[in-house]
Amino acid sequence: MLADSLGCKVDKLKFQGLYTQVAYQGRKLFLLKPQTYMNLSGRSVLQLSAYFHIPPQHIIVLFDDISLEPGRLRVRADGSAGGHNGIKSIIQELGSQSFPRVKIGVGGKPSADYDLANWVLSGFSANEEKALAFSLANAGKAALTIVEHGVPEAANRFNGSHP
Repeated sequence: MLADSLGCKVDKLKFQGLYTQVAYQGRKLFLLKPQTYMNLSGRSVLQLSAYFHIPPQHIIVLFDDISLEPGRLRVRADGSAGGHNGIKSIIQELGSQSFPRVKIGVGGKPSADYDLANWVLSGFSANEEKALAFSLANAGKAALTIVEHGVPEAANRFNGSHP
């Protein structure tokens, strides 16, 4: 959705992922969709960032978060992996947890004994899909707000928003 809003396609294969470069507000942005297993996505991020000399503080990661209800976003400047294996991989590969992130709520497991992998790979209810559409539309806007105005402004605008 972010690529569509910027009028581009993420379709170049390199860095163990699909990426593109696009101009936005006088800046060069790189959009990357790692094509590794999720728990190895840091390899893809590291390859692109090393090639283009992008420091971790200028890498914005958008990812799913089971601790947030569908439709909710949380913008953070940095932090731990919080149990997310994709973020854990990025932190490990970059050697830093100091990168902005936009967490996209997908809701928690229905019970403690429910398998997490099965949960995050399962489908959404109609109400959850509606809420998720709201947060997905806003996740790209939050990332662009980080680019233009910084993390605090993006957090003020998007943390706590819901359909």
